[in-house]
Amino acid sequence: MKTHFGSMIVPAEFPELGALVWNRDPARPIPARDVFFLYERNWRFVDREHLTDKERLLIEELTEEFGNGRMLTA
Repeated sequence: MKTHFGSMIVPAEFPELGALVWNRDPARPIPARDVFFLYERNWRFVDREHLTDKERLLIEELTEEFGNGRMLTA
C-alpha cells in the first residue's frame, strides 16, 4: 500500500466517509481498497464542498493506489 493512511481506514476520521457508512460503525476500520470502492460507488452522495484537506488527500492517494489515477464516478 502506498498511501500514508495505512491499509485500514477509520471512517469516523473523515466526515464524508463517515456519512457514507451510515449502516455500519464508523469507528470500525475498513480496508483501504474497500474505502476506495465505497467512495467510487457513492460519489454522488459526497459533498465535495465539505471535504477536509485530509479527506481530499486520502481520496487522491486511494485513487492513485486502487484506481490507477482514475475514479469512475457517475
